[in-house]
Amino acid sequence: MNTVCLVGRITSKPELKYNSSNIPYTRFSIAVDRAFKSANGEKQTDFINIVVWRKQAENICQYLDKGSLIGLEGRIQTGSYVDHNNNKRYTTDIIADNVQFLERRKESSNITTSKQQNESENEENDVFKDFGEQVAMEMDNNYLE
Repeated sequence: MNTVCLVGRITSKPELKYNSSNIPYTRFSIAVDRAFKSANGEKQTDFINIVVWRKQAENICQYLDKGSLIGLEGRIQTGSYVDHNNNKRYTTDIIADNVQFLERRKESSNITTSKQQNESENEENDVFKDFGEQVAMEMDNNYLE
């Protein structure tokens, strides 16, 4: 069985790429804190390489950024290649099959300003704003019987 579940923060802005078959993918790493501290009391973190394919890759690149918290399920895949110095290099990646966004997207100040302007306009266009005091309504429980 080859199953991995991780929760961590993206270490740099994911970039969308396409393979030779024009299938979208992204490669990035996540920082995953270990459950224990070192002998001197320092927090330990692993940086794990992730590969995501197709629509999930497009969504990640569109909506997530450096520091975004994600959860993922996938599998470990190992490989190797020969570098430019003719040395054999080994790779270990997590191929993510399911990615969950674990935080709300942070709103930019422009969006916040736009929302404030819309709220102000809504108050100006409120036909009931000068109608009088607000009245609380109570429901008679006997009405439901």
